[in-house]
Amino acid sequence: MLTARSAGADDAHPDTQRIQDAIDHCQTGHAVELKPDGASNAFLSGPLELRAGVTLLVDANATLYGSRNPRDYDITPGGCGTVTQAGHGCKPLIAANHVAHAGVMGDGVIDGRGAAKLTGQNVTWWDLAQEAKVKNLNQSCPRIMVLTGADDFTLYRITLKNSPNFHVSYSGGNGFTAWGVIIDTPRAGRNTDGIDPGNSTNVTITHCFINAGDDNVAIKAGHGAPTTHMTISHNHFYGGHGMSIGSETDGGAGAIRVSDLSIDGADNGIRIKSNSSRGGLVHDIVYEDVCMRDTKNPILMDSNYSYSGPARDKFPEFTDITLRNVRILGAGKITLDGFDAIHKLGITFDNVTLNDAAKMKISGVHAQVTLGPGPVNFRPQGDDLKVTGEPGKGAPNACASKFITLPVKPE
Repeated sequence: MLTARSAGADDAHPDTQRIQDAIDHCQTGHAVELKPDGASNAFLSGPLELRAGVTLLVDANATLYGSRNPRDYDITPGGCGTVTQAGHGCKPLIAANHVAHAGVMGDGVIDGRGAAKLTGQNVTWWDLAQEAKVKNLNQSCPRIMVLTGADDFTLYRITLKNSPNFHVSYSGGNGFTAWGVIIDTPRAGRNTDGIDPGNSTNVTITHCFINAGDDNVAIKAGHGAPTTHMTISHNHFYGGHGMSIGSETDGGAGAIRVSDLSIDGADNGIRIKSNSSRGGLVHDIVYEDVCMRDTKNPILMDSNYSYSGPARDKFPEFTDITLRNVRILGAGKITLDGFDAIHKLGITFDNVTLNDAAKMKISGVHAQVTLGPGPVNFRPQGDDLKVTGEPGKGAPNACASKFITLPVKPE
């Protein structure tokens, strides 16, 4: 057990070494506990590496703050805290590299301090991300967690906030569970995805609350191990770019189930995105019991995401996509775009209803759309868009109790 030594992020007295030492000497099956001590409730750290079978436990009323010093995160000297063509010059705050049965838990907070000015610089991590966008370059900002090949990894009840970049990246593993996690980062935090699992299997994200500056959840499927058997259930999303698959899909994604989801005030809702430079087969995807409110793009199937060059040879193909018991409240736009006449979008709407169909714009191209057997109160049209099936009668999905306030934990 480690006790806090300050009441705030004390940049003059980092705790990195004593936390890492405790992790390195912790027995398998045990935890390193970060515990408040009276008025002292804060820990400050640079990059940490988890070990096999060891859990980092952040107690209630304790906060682990990320360092503001880019030099702490450098992969190569001077690489972190810059805007360059290459980017990706920072270690994460917490890494798990090919270690099994590790985890991060507790009712405390991990704060990446994305809005704080960097040591020796008059900019924040988020300022660098905005600069990169304007200059069409890439920022080097640390993620809170990068979990690579970390089988049987568990996140439980922890609150993550203000990440400089992605909050959680999980790749190349078998067995990942995020349960009861709160992620809370404002729109100002560009590229601050909530949880991004990719090239992995047996993934569960459940009972989580995610407010982010980018994708709330983004399932990645780049070249490599299959992206398959994922369950995203009983979650609430707020600001952000929605429940996404992509944009890397050239490795293929399938056997993904999204259920009991509310999306309230996001830019996007249900989104699959890719393009011909990184596309592939996305199939066997089911969204069920989803309620969306005040979401700009509640359904967005985008086969030409963020790419305007000539067609390449990695063609996106989104097929066997089912939306069942989905209800959309408010105005917005539905986009149903397949890639071309060969790589069409194949999507089914079964009890998918718009509360105000007159305020919803709908466009589509290169798509095979099936309606029913449940009610559907709109009928898409577009070039090379074919609609089959007959919607039936029935009640819209009940959404009265779906939208709840984002929980806030004290620091």
